[in-house]
Amino acid sequence: MKRFALASALAAAAMAALPNAALAHTFGAHDAGFVHGFMHPVGGWDHLLAMVAVGLWAAQRSGAALWALPAAFVAAMIGGGLLGMAGVALPQVELGIVLSVVVLGGLIALQSRLPLLASAGVVALFAVFHGYAHGAEMPEAAQPALYGLGFALATALLHAAGIGAALSLRRFVEGRAGALALRGVGALVGLSGAALIAFG
Repeated sequence: MKRFALASALAAAAMAALPNAALAHTFGAHDAGFVHGFMHPVGGWDHLLAMVAVGLWAAQRSGAALWALPAAFVAAMIGGGLLGMAGVALPQVELGIVLSVVVLGGLIALQSRLPLLASAGVVALFAVFHGYAHGAEMPEAAQPALYGLGFALATALLHAAGIGAALSLRRFVEGRAGALALRGVGALVGLSGAALIAFG
């Protein structure tokens, strides 16, 4: 677990550094597809909070959830991205994205123990909305495959950052206090989502 937490922290640091390093150079349209795709999930609080929350919830659940929840999110998000790129109509996309922040934060705050399949279904449902937004907002000049790779990688790194944060919290704040602290973080995420709805 300590190694995984360290690897997740390094992945998060790399994610934070890569966009700045990438944007420090001049790219053609081919390269811009990856950069734009990578930047999209980290460019808005709604995407950022929801994807980190998936990692937090996965770590809180532990066991198979550590890989199943992030995998379900990324897979469904790619599917949603394809729908967005194809121009298929999907209603209430923005509402679905913001609600994902509220619901995922609430599930962490309540320390939800839904069955694994149901938990994966919840994150997959919300991932479709996030992916659709990524796909629908794809720059016309971007290479679709590189753009998709960019937002999938950024999403996976955000999940890893959430897992790493939860495992680190569990390491430094042991026992019941650590569990309560993680639930408190979930409550803050959920309240942030509610604020996005109220003031967005």
